[in-house]
Amino acid sequence: MTATPQSGHEPGSQVTADLRGLTPRLIGPEIIAVFSVSLGASALFALIRLIGALTAPRSLSGQQAVLVGSLAPGRPWLDLTLQVAGIAVNVAPVGLVAYLLARSGESFRTIGVDLREPGRDLLRGVGLAAAIGGTGLAFYLVAFQSGINLNVVPESLPPEWWRVPILLLEAAQNGVLEEVLVSGYLLHRLAQRGWNPWRSVIVASLLRGSYHLYQGFGGFIGNVAMGLVFGRLYQRWGRAMPLVVAHTLIDSVAFVGYGVLRGKVSWLP
Repeated sequence: MTATPQSGHEPGSQVTADLRGLTPRLIGPEIIAVFSVSLGASALFALIRLIGALTAPRSLSGQQAVLVGSLAPGRPWLDLTLQVAGIAVNVAPVGLVAYLLARSGESFRTIGVDLREPGRDLLRGVGLAAAIGGTGLAFYLVAFQSGINLNVVPESLPPEWWRVPILLLEAAQNGVLEEVLVSGYLLHRLAQRGWNPWRSVIVASLLRGSYHLYQGFGGFIGNVAMGLVFGRLYQRWGRAMPLVVAHTLIDSVAFVGYGVLRGKVSWLP
Protein backbone atom coordinates (compact mmCIF):
# COMPACT_ATOMS: atom_id res chain seq x y z
CA MET A 1 0.00 0.00 0.00
CA THR A 2 1.38 3.42 -0.93
CA ALA A 3 0.95 6.26 1.51
CA THR A 4 0.36 9.75 0.24
CA PRO A 5 2.77 12.39 1.57
CA GLN A 6 1.03 14.68 4.01
CA SER A 7 1.48 18.43 3.93
CA GLY A 8 1.85 20.86 6.79
CA HIS A 9 4.94 19.31 8.38
CA GLU A 10 8.11 21.24 9.02
CA PRO A 11 11.56 20.20 7.79
CA GLY A 12 12.74 17.12 9.61
CA SER A 13 9.31 15.51 9.64
CA GLN A 14 9.13 14.48 6.00
CA VAL A 15 6.78 11.69 5.02
CA THR A 16 8.03 9.08 2.61
CA ALA A 17 5.89 8.17 -0.38
CA ASP A 18 6.59 4.41 -0.29
CA LEU A 19 6.00 2.83 3.10
CA ARG A 20 5.80 -0.74 1.72
CA GLY A 21 2.88 -1.90 3.82
CA LEU A 22 3.47 0.35 6.86
CA THR A 23 0.08 2.02 7.01
CA PRO A 24 -0.66 4.85 9.46
CA ARG A 25 -2.71 2.31 11.40
CA LEU A 26 0.39 0.14 11.98
CA ILE A 27 2.72 2.97 12.99
CA GLY A 28 1.34 3.16 16.54
CA PRO A 29 1.87 -0.56 17.30
CA GLU A 30 5.34 -0.38 15.76
CA ILE A 31 6.31 2.53 18.00
CA ILE A 32 4.95 0.74 21.07
CA ALA A 33 6.90 -2.40 20.17
CA VAL A 34 10.17 -0.50 19.73
CA PHE A 35 9.92 1.40 23.00
CA SER A 36 8.62 -1.58 24.96
CA VAL A 37 12.02 -3.22 24.50
CA SER A 38 14.07 -0.07 24.93
CA LEU A 39 13.53 3.34 26.50
CA GLY A 40 9.89 2.72 27.39
CA ALA A 41 10.99 -0.19 29.58
CA SER A 42 13.66 2.08 31.07
CA ALA A 43 10.93 4.62 31.88
CA LEU A 44 8.96 1.98 33.81
CA PHE A 45 11.96 1.01 35.91
CA ALA A 46 12.87 4.68 36.41
CA LEU A 47 9.38 5.36 37.79
CA ILE A 48 9.63 2.39 40.16
CA ARG A 49 13.03 3.56 41.36
CA LEU A 50 11.67 7.08 41.95
CA ILE A 51 8.81 5.67 44.03
CA GLY A 52 11.37 3.68 45.98
CA ALA A 53 13.44 6.81 46.58
CA LEU A 54 10.39 8.83 47.66
CA THR A 55 9.35 6.16 50.16
CA ALA A 56 12.86 5.69 51.58
CA PRO A 57 13.70 7.07 55.06
CA ARG A 58 16.17 9.60 53.63
CA SER A 59 15.35 12.65 51.53
CA LEU A 60 15.98 12.59 47.79
CA SER A 61 19.11 14.72 48.14
CA GLY A 62 20.43 12.23 50.70
CA GLN A 63 20.34 9.38 48.16
CA GLN A 64 22.52 8.64 45.16
CA ALA A 65 21.79 7.73 41.56
CA VAL A 66 24.91 6.17 40.05
CA LEU A 67 24.92 6.36 36.24
CA VAL A 68 27.92 4.14 35.46
CA GLY A 69 29.07 1.88 38.27
CA SER A 70 31.06 -1.29 38.74
CA LEU A 71 29.23 -4.48 37.78
CA ALA A 72 31.72 -6.85 39.42
CA PRO A 73 33.63 -5.11 42.24
CA GLY A 74 37.08 -6.53 42.79
CA ARG A 75 37.05 -8.49 39.52
CA PRO A 76 38.26 -6.05 36.84
CA TRP A 77 38.22 -8.39 33.84
CA LEU A 78 34.72 -9.65 34.61
CA ASP A 79 33.65 -6.07 35.23
CA LEU A 80 35.03 -4.99 31.84
CA THR A 81 33.30 -7.88 30.08
CA LEU A 82 29.97 -7.07 31.69
CA GLN A 83 30.34 -3.37 30.86
CA VAL A 84 30.98 -4.10 27.17
CA ALA A 85 28.17 -6.65 27.01
CA GLY A 86 25.78 -4.20 28.66
CA ILE A 87 26.60 -1.48 26.16
CA ALA A 88 26.05 -3.88 23.25
CA VAL A 89 22.68 -5.03 24.58
CA ASN A 90 21.52 -1.51 25.40
CA VAL A 91 22.28 -0.18 21.92
CA ALA A 92 20.65 -3.17 20.16
CA PRO A 93 17.28 -1.36 19.66
CA VAL A 94 19.08 0.96 17.24
CA GLY A 95 19.53 -2.07 15.00
CA LEU A 96 15.81 -2.82 15.31
CA VAL A 97 15.01 0.71 14.17
CA ALA A 98 17.38 0.32 11.21
CA TYR A 99 15.55 -2.86 10.23
CA LEU A 100 12.08 -1.29 10.57
CA LEU A 101 13.12 1.72 8.51
CA ALA A 102 14.45 -0.61 5.80
CA ARG A 103 11.18 -2.57 5.86
CA SER A 104 9.29 0.64 5.10
CA GLY A 105 11.60 1.54 2.22
CA GLU A 106 13.67 3.99 4.25
CA SER A 107 17.01 4.04 6.07
CA PHE A 108 19.00 5.92 8.68
CA ARG A 109 19.58 8.51 5.99
CA THR A 110 15.86 9.29 6.16
CA ILE A 111 16.26 10.59 9.71
CA GLY A 112 19.67 12.15 9.11
CA VAL A 113 21.87 9.55 10.77
CA ASP A 114 24.72 9.37 8.25
CA LEU A 115 28.01 11.01 7.31
CA ARG A 116 26.79 13.25 4.49
CA GLU A 117 27.47 16.47 6.43
CA PRO A 118 30.27 15.69 8.92
CA GLY A 119 31.54 19.24 9.30
CA ARG A 120 28.15 20.83 9.81
CA ASP A 121 26.96 18.04 12.09
CA LEU A 122 30.08 18.36 14.25
CA LEU A 123 29.84 22.15 14.45
CA ARG A 124 26.17 22.06 15.36
CA GLY A 125 26.75 19.28 17.87
CA VAL A 126 29.61 21.05 19.64
CA GLY A 127 27.68 24.31 19.86
CA LEU A 128 24.59 22.57 21.17
CA ALA A 129 26.60 20.57 23.70
CA ALA A 130 28.20 23.75 25.04
CA ALA A 131 24.84 25.47 25.45
CA ILE A 132 22.88 22.52 26.86
CA GLY A 133 25.72 21.11 28.97
CA GLY A 134 26.40 24.30 30.91
CA THR A 135 22.72 25.09 31.41
CA GLY A 136 22.00 21.50 32.43
CA LEU A 137 24.74 21.48 35.08
CA ALA A 138 23.46 24.71 36.59
CA PHE A 139 19.90 23.38 36.66
CA TYR A 140 21.02 20.13 38.30
CA LEU A 141 22.84 21.98 41.08
CA VAL A 142 19.75 24.10 41.74
CA ALA A 143 17.47 21.03 41.70
CA PHE A 144 19.77 19.13 44.07
CA GLN A 145 20.03 22.01 46.53
CA SER A 146 16.25 22.42 46.49
CA GLY A 147 15.81 18.78 47.48
CA ILE A 148 13.87 17.57 44.43
CA ASN A 149 16.70 15.51 42.98
CA LEU A 150 18.95 12.68 44.04
CA ASN A 151 22.71 13.18 44.16
CA VAL A 152 23.59 12.06 40.63
CA VAL A 153 26.96 10.32 40.55
CA PRO A 154 28.01 10.12 36.88
CA GLU A 155 30.50 7.31 37.44
CA SER A 156 32.00 5.14 40.16
CA LEU A 157 34.19 2.77 38.16
CA PRO A 158 37.41 1.37 39.60
CA PRO A 159 40.69 3.04 38.53
CA GLU A 160 41.45 0.46 35.85
CA TRP A 161 43.03 1.12 32.43
CA TRP A 162 39.66 0.65 30.75
CA ARG A 163 37.79 3.20 32.91
CA VAL A 164 37.90 6.16 30.50
CA PRO A 165 37.30 4.08 27.33
CA ILE A 166 34.21 2.53 28.96
CA LEU A 167 32.95 5.94 30.03
CA LEU A 168 33.32 7.24 26.47
CA LEU A 169 31.54 4.16 25.10
CA GLU A 170 28.72 4.67 27.62
CA ALA A 171 28.41 8.28 26.50
CA ALA A 172 28.31 7.25 22.83
CA GLN A 173 25.73 4.57 23.63
CA ASN A 174 23.47 7.14 25.29
CA GLY A 175 23.86 9.59 22.43
CA VAL A 176 23.16 7.04 19.70
CA LEU A 177 20.33 5.21 21.48
CA GLU A 178 18.38 8.23 22.67
CA GLU A 179 18.78 10.49 19.67
CA VAL A 180 18.21 7.82 17.02
CA LEU A 181 15.13 6.47 18.78
CA VAL A 182 13.58 9.60 20.33
CA SER A 183 14.72 12.53 18.20
CA GLY A 184 14.89 10.71 14.88
CA TYR A 185 12.73 7.59 14.64
CA LEU A 186 9.89 8.64 16.97
CA LEU A 187 9.42 12.12 15.54
CA HIS A 188 9.67 10.77 12.00
CA ARG A 189 7.04 8.09 12.60
CA LEU A 190 4.69 10.49 14.40
CA ALA A 191 4.94 12.84 11.42
CA GLN A 192 4.00 9.95 9.14
CA ARG A 193 1.08 9.28 11.47
CA GLY A 194 -0.10 12.85 10.79
CA TRP A 195 0.67 14.37 14.17
CA ASN A 196 1.19 18.11 14.63
CA PRO A 197 4.95 18.87 15.02
CA TRP A 198 4.57 20.46 18.45
CA ARG A 199 2.42 17.61 19.73
CA SER A 200 5.08 15.16 18.58
CA VAL A 201 7.88 17.09 20.26
CA ILE A 202 5.98 17.33 23.55
CA VAL A 203 5.29 13.59 23.62
CA ALA A 204 8.91 12.78 22.74
CA SER A 205 10.14 15.18 25.43
CA LEU A 206 7.91 13.65 28.11
CA LEU A 207 9.22 10.22 27.13
CA ARG A 208 12.79 11.49 27.44
CA GLY A 209 12.07 12.89 30.87
CA SER A 210 10.30 9.72 32.03
CA TYR A 211 13.29 7.41 31.70
CA HIS A 212 15.34 9.88 33.76
CA LEU A 213 12.89 9.84 36.68
CA TYR A 214 15.28 7.67 38.70
CA GLN A 215 17.36 10.86 39.14
CA GLY A 216 14.43 12.69 40.73
CA PHE A 217 12.09 15.45 39.60
CA GLY A 218 14.98 17.66 38.53
CA GLY A 219 16.22 14.98 36.15
CA PHE A 220 12.73 14.69 34.69
CA ILE A 221 12.24 18.44 34.20
CA GLY A 222 15.73 19.02 32.83
CA ASN A 223 15.46 16.26 30.27
CA VAL A 224 11.98 17.34 29.18
CA ALA A 225 13.44 20.78 28.48
CA MET A 226 16.35 19.22 26.62
CA GLY A 227 13.90 17.14 24.61
CA LEU A 228 11.94 20.21 23.54
CA VAL A 229 15.12 21.84 22.22
CA PHE A 230 16.46 18.70 20.54
CA GLY A 231 13.08 17.84 19.05
CA ARG A 232 12.54 21.23 17.48
CA LEU A 233 16.08 21.25 16.11
CA TYR A 234 15.52 17.84 14.54
CA GLN A 235 12.36 19.10 12.90
CA ARG A 236 14.21 22.16 11.63
CA TRP A 237 17.39 20.43 10.45
CA GLY A 238 15.92 17.08 9.39
CA ARG A 239 19.01 15.43 10.89
CA ALA A 240 19.53 13.51 14.12
CA MET A 241 23.30 13.28 13.69
CA PRO A 242 24.11 16.68 15.29
CA LEU A 243 22.01 15.63 18.27
CA VAL A 244 23.92 12.36 18.56
CA VAL A 245 27.17 14.35 18.58
CA ALA A 246 25.87 16.83 21.17
CA HIS A 247 24.49 14.16 23.51
CA THR A 248 27.68 12.10 23.29
CA LEU A 249 29.82 15.14 24.10
CA ILE A 250 27.60 16.19 27.02
CA ASP A 251 27.78 12.74 28.61
CA SER A 252 31.50 12.34 27.88
CA VAL A 253 32.29 15.57 29.69
CA ALA A 254 29.97 14.64 32.57
CA PHE A 255 31.39 11.13 33.01
CA VAL A 256 35.09 11.92 32.61
CA GLY A 257 34.91 15.39 34.13
CA TYR A 258 33.27 14.09 37.29
CA GLY A 259 36.22 11.80 37.94
CA VAL A 260 38.63 14.69 37.44
CA LEU A 261 36.75 17.17 39.65
CA ARG A 262 35.46 14.82 42.36
CA GLY A 263 36.81 15.93 45.73
CA LYS A 264 38.59 18.94 44.21
CA VAL A 265 35.73 21.46 43.96
CA SER A 266 33.31 22.44 46.71
CA TRP A 267 30.25 22.99 44.51
CA LEU A 268 30.10 19.39 43.26
CA PRO A 269 27.94 17.20 45.57
